[in-house]
Amino acid sequence: MKTIRQLLASKSRLLVAVKPDDAVFHALQVMADHNVGSVLVLESGKLVGIVTERDYARKVILHGKASKDIPVREIMSDRVLYVTPEQTVDECMAIMTEMHFRHLPVMADDQVVGIVSIGDVVKETISHQQFVIEQMEKYITG
Repeated sequence: MKTIRQLLASKSRLLVAVKPDDAVFHALQVMADHNVGSVLVLESGKLVGIVTERDYARKVILHGKASKDIPVREIMSDRVLYVTPEQTVDECMAIMTEMHFRHLPVMADDQVVGIVSIGDVVKETISHQQFVIEQMEKYITG
């Protein structure tokens, strides 16, 4: 099974991020512009949180608040669980499944080096399973 480092190598290197004092509306615009479901929250280059579409739905819309009036820091998750490049895709899948997360930052040497989504992890898992099946078929028929 691939490592997170190998998975990141096949993805865009662009980190999509906002600042804690940015309006939630701005964070939503950034997500829409990049076709992603979450953005990292960085302050002076350091990861201080993550905000997702789910955060917006549960902490803004359901409370009747306006996204242009609320800073990201009010709805972001500031206790961010992350993975490292050395961890495997299987380990990442286990964390995401157990914690019900759809996005996990990847950290190395106290710096964000990427982000993985549940879609990235599922796609890689399916690819690995297809490879194993093909190898088994070759062994059986060979």
